[in-house]
Amino acid sequence: MFHDHRLFFRQFRENFHTTGSIAPSSRWLARALARFVAAGESANRHPRRILEVGPGTGAVTHWILPALAAQDRLDLVEMNDQFVAHLRLRFQNEPAWQAFQPRTRILHQGVQDLTPDGGYDAIVSGLPLNNFSGELVEQLLATLTGLLAPGGTLSFFEYVAVRQAKLLIARGDERTRLRAISQHLGRLLGTHEFRRDCVLRNVPPAWVHHVCVGSKRL
Repeated sequence: MFHDHRLFFRQFRENFHTTGSIAPSSRWLARALARFVAAGESANRHPRRILEVGPGTGAVTHWILPALAAQDRLDLVEMNDQFVAHLRLRFQNEPAWQAFQPRTRILHQGVQDLTPDGGYDAIVSGLPLNNFSGELVEQLLATLTGLLAPGGTLSFFEYVAVRQAKLLIARGDERTRLRAISQHLGRLLGTHEFRRDCVLRNVPPAWVHHVCVGSKRL
């Protein structure tokens, strides 16, 4: 755990815009993000395809793995070289992860380059959307929702009130960027969000958004 935090903090300092946090997700945030991976296990008889985008050191992956049914398959999409190497070592060396290695792919690429046939039954994203340009956020949201199978779920998080607080003091291009992100997220969540979890036991506290596109889910 100490090694994971040290690696994550180093990547935060070197690659703030793509890492976006000083530490991996807490267990409570990870569990909330993985909620509908576990929930789908009994509801689906066919082998599921699960996607995690931006797994980092694997804090959320650790909760996704035990939620996989016997025939489910997991894709991890990560652009950071150091995180990719770390994830590969975890699958090689950690007993709790080793059994899942044959059913898991670590894809060293951007999610925009991923075009699976049939789509994913659940997508979990750890991307720091509030760090990106409005144009990139719009593109990423379109990509992620486009990768969902009918009735599939997309789960992602943002820190509570951070964007809203920045908007109060931002000026010029930064204010325009933050407003664009709010607009893109608002359009998606206003139409397709079916659940929102508030995770207080995280630094900082976070909202976890659960979205279903193309099929209303209760």
